[in-house]
Amino acid sequence: MIDVPDVILFDLFGVIARNQSPAAKRALAATADAPATAFWDAYWRLRAPYDLGQITGAEYWRWVATALGTTFDEDRVTALIAADVASWSAVDDDMVTLIERAAAAGVRLALLSNIPEELASHYERHHARWLRHFDLAAFSCRIGRAKPDADAYLWCCRKLGLTPDRVLFIDDRAENIHAAERAGLHTHLFTGAAATAQAIDAATGPGRHGETTFATA
Repeated sequence: MIDVPDVILFDLFGVIARNQSPAAKRALAATADAPATAFWDAYWRLRAPYDLGQITGAEYWRWVATALGTTFDEDRVTALIAADVASWSAVDDDMVTLIERAAAAGVRLALLSNIPEELASHYERHHARWLRHFDLAAFSCRIGRAKPDADAYLWCCRKLGLTPDRVLFIDDRAENIHAAERAGLHTHLFTGAAATAQAIDAATGPGRHGETTFATA
């Protein structure tokens, strides 16, 4: 068991929310009417300024169009933004249950996500029921920092009023985990809700929240 953390800092996509499904990815590429390989290269290569809030969704998709050697009119851009949001909109119900149980047991929770404004707004509109459990929701588009930049983790620690060694960070990407470790946070590489529940149990310890455990039935 690590020294009992004061906050569990969660990633969003790939942990609480699901990554894009194959069907959603096909729908997004089809909306762009572009070859999949070229589309996904441009999608990810140009994504960072969008996630950081440095450009709008419309600007991002026009950058993607230019990289693909084409143009997107206003209707196509609107459709791409909607399809992109839809592709990231599914959540893991087991993880939502875990979040709610941890909050009910008095565990302090925070969120750090690489996310553009359109998606952040979508989650605030449609998932306020469980987002309210987070003392801090650090969306990259609003804080101007993104994982795996060390300052993204340290910004959260500063806002939470904690030193990094008082935070347990949970993410599904090894590069983000390694960066958090270098910044001084405790970490858990996400592989599923059950293992995450066990990690929170081990980190918080039975004395911290009575005999409550977070393992799913």
